[in-house]
Amino acid sequence: MSSESSPATLARQLTEAGYLAPSWRDAFTQVDRKRFIPDLIWVHGEGGYHPLNRTTDPGRWNALVYDDQALVTQIEDGDGGAGTAFVPSSSASMPRVVAIMLDALAVADGMTVLEAGTGTGYNAALLAARLGDRHVVSVEMDPRLADTARARLKDAGYAPTVITGDGGQGCAARAPYDRVIATYALHTVPYALVEQTAPGGVIVLPWGTGLYNGVLLRLTAGEDGTASGPVIGDSAFMWNRHEAPERDVMATVRKQAQPRATATATHTSLDPRDVFGDENAAFTAGVLVPDCRYTVGHGPDGEFTLWLADHTTGSWASVDYVPDATEFDTHQHGPRRLWSEVESAYAWWQSAGSPERTRYGLTVTPTGQRLWLDTPGTPVP
Repeated sequence: MSSESSPATLARQLTEAGYLAPSWRDAFTQVDRKRFIPDLIWVHGEGGYHPLNRTTDPGRWNALVYDDQALVTQIEDGDGGAGTAFVPSSSASMPRVVAIMLDALAVADGMTVLEAGTGTGYNAALLAARLGDRHVVSVEMDPRLADTARARLKDAGYAPTVITGDGGQGCAARAPYDRVIATYALHTVPYALVEQTAPGGVIVLPWGTGLYNGVLLRLTAGEDGTASGPVIGDSAFMWNRHEAPERDVMATVRKQAQPRATATATHTSLDPRDVFGDENAAFTAGVLVPDCRYTVGHGPDGEFTLWLADHTTGSWASVDYVPDATEFDTHQHGPRRLWSEVESAYAWWQSAGSPERTRYGLTVTPTGQRLWLDTPGTPVP
């Protein structure tokens, strides 16, 4: 291993960039990311994800492993490595994101941690290096990933408990935990994770909506069986498989939207870029327009069509953007008027002072969850 490609070099780069806290530097230096990355990875490029095999291009593979970027390690389509794929199902997160989330846990010696989503096993190895094997429990739904992670962890000299099961259900047999971390995006936080966190314990997880994936939440468990806390930053992850979006939103929406003659045609003065081009507005729209997905179809000369869909009700909407226009054609169909809901959400966001994402927070209770603005007593409508 050259000095240019090593865990120590990666740790130094993350430290110099301000992402790696001093308390985690030893773990990042000790744990070699290369041991947890498969020989075949998928690199995003023109037209989708393209295979990169360590055996045929070891230099590029090695460079990417020690670079600060996410690596797709599993796909749901494609032909086993020879062609382009479009649907990733597992990845190794960007090292900076791993470092930020681990720092947000605020662990201390002797603490126990539950990880939902073992993935490659790299995160579990970092936790084990920092806290010791017996203090780390990791749960992975995919049996293949769980088996591979166990083997890689053993090879690297770590032995945290890796369980094959639904990460959202945790591991009640080893509860309570001082810290809980999820490594995939959630919209509905499983109450089991709250229930298994000791009072005063911390839960760090990516959270998102159909219109915005996503943000990073840091919840603190209370004595009353609830957990509450703020958005502390952005963190886009692959979705919990129970909440993953449809594979081809564009094709599904366009199929539903034919013919447009069945839809209600109107106009809007709201530029769709004002909503979906502003991360804070898009986050708010995702909260206030639930169960909605979107995609964009691009046309010539800067024109595009924004498509919205709720596949449960069959509702859809489209907005045709034309540069320099002051009004835009819209079509809406189904029991929900999705673009009208987006307009209302944007108007509320403006009336609330156009709050940034980090002014929001979430409270999880045995009966559900509620988003709030600034304080838990100020619910979002």
